[in-house]
Amino acid sequence: MAEFKTVIADPKSKMAYQKVLSEEKSNALVGKSIGEEIDGIFFDLPGYRLKITGGSDVSGVPMRGDISGNQRRRLLMTNSVGFTPLKDGQRKRKLIRGKNLSGDISQINLKVVEHGPKSIKELLKPEEA
Repeated sequence: MAEFKTVIADPKSKMAYQKVLSEEKSNALVGKSIGEEIDGIFFDLPGYRLKITGGSDVSGVPMRGDISGNQRRRLLMTNSVGFTPLKDGQRKRKLIRGKNLSGDISQINLKVVEHGPKSIKELLKPEEA
């Protein structure tokens, strides 16, 4: 499998933290989907609960929470994840990935739902140094 890059957003402190997961921890997340809550132990954040909010694959194709599976699909979109129209009524067919995590995903976006006893900055500091 592959390693996941994660971006963990903390709405309380309005900060985002990046962490690269090892292959063992990445394999435990395969099969999860957008909207699911995960225990912070996977990310070395004991006491935290995190919610998957999105992600993208190796080539940058974004994930969408309303498409089942983990395959890529071409959708006709008006204004949504992956497309911002330049004119009123503009539509475009764009490549989008489903909501389930697989080995093709390279980045996962997460949001802190429940905070633990220590701050994220303290817990992730030793790895960055």
